[in-house]
Amino acid sequence: MTLDHLLLIILVGLVAGFLATHVVTGHGYGLVGDIVVGILGALLGFLILGGFLTTYVLTPLGIPAVSVLGQILIAFIGAAILLAVLRLVAGARVGGGPRRYPSRRRWL
Repeated sequence: MTLDHLLLIILVGLVAGFLATHVVTGHGYGLVGDIVVGILGALLGFLILGGFLTTYVLTPLGIPAVSVLGQILIAFIGAAILLAVLRLVAGARVGGGPRRYPSRRRWL
């Protein structure tokens, strides 16, 4: 693996993680968190869903799977699925939800 490949993986992870965290959760997890989510989503997308996504998503759109755009789309779909599963497992209130403040008594 050369430095060019590593930078490309980090760039694809950042873009896919940023898009997925903002689409699924409505907020990002910071630069490092978005990169980690994007890279894990890229692994999920390429290893588990790679053939399916290439055949049924990228080929009808005319996008080659080896292009940067194709890699970002596969990583985005994988990251979105990863975040959706994590949200289902962890519950909707983890990391978000309304804050509950203790009630204050007002004396007149």
